[in-house]
Amino acid sequence: MNGEARLLAPLVPTRGYFPDFLTPAEGLLGMTDALAALRETPSARLHEELSRLSAATRPFPSWIRAMAEGDTRALGRLAGILRRYYEAAVAPYWPRVQCRIEADRAARGRALLDGGADRLLASLPPMMRWRPPVLEADYPVDRDLHLGGRGLLLLPSYFCRRTPVTFHNTDLTPVLVYPVEHPVPRITPPVPPERSLGRLVGQTRSAILQGVGVGCTTSELARRADVSLASASQHATVLRDAGLLVTLRQGNAVLHTLTPLGAALLRGARPAEAAAYERLG
Repeated sequence: MNGEARLLAPLVPTRGYFPDFLTPAEGLLGMTDALAALRETPSARLHEELSRLSAATRPFPSWIRAMAEGDTRALGRLAGILRRYYEAAVAPYWPRVQCRIEADRAARGRALLDGGADRLLASLPPMMRWRPPVLEADYPVDRDLHLGGRGLLLLPSYFCRRTPVTFHNTDLTPVLVYPVEHPVPRITPPVPPERSLGRLVGQTRSAILQGVGVGCTTSELARRADVSLASASQHATVLRDAGLLVTLRQGNAVLHTLTPLGAALLRGARPAEAAAYERLG
């Protein structure tokens, strides 16, 4: 992985501009579609975006210069490097990444259902502030993005930190990538998985898992499972310690969502089988 990281470093500086073609819209469909779209990047766009990057960084290695000049073999090499980096650095941890993303989506979806677009935009992380009709965001540089009636695609990101990012090219579909909430490190030692899973036996926790659905608060969970608020909170804690739930704080309330492992348990399948089922579906 270190070799891939060194090769990619000139294209993705730690701060400042990086080329838009590295994050194609097809990435929403998965890594395979994203890399296919990257391979089809027009030569003119490669030249424009890489020239802008080279003006702000050290000289490129020869293979990136060749790519900027339209060498399709160099573009294919980049796709291969990205694939290997993904398989080594991202894929093994994807279930953990996915559960944080799904928890954020559930929170935003809940805000949208409760109060429409205003509530949704007001629910975004604190580095973004909704002051109608403007969404202000902490950003590395001072810039304005005018939607012009095109709408805005909000993308929660596990790897985005501190400030949101957007495309440099304002002609592209407006996208705002923002950081998801990361859990505060535990002060007490984590509960051993085997002990947590052993505590799952029982109808009440089964009802709790089924009651979570696509996301709910502790109060709603108590009503759905027909238990007291304190009992629902206690059972949710056990399920969270076992890696079956994710809890995201929203103001004075919390929102519980299933992790991929929790969803697989309800389906009666092992996680790998459940993932294969979702891909086929």
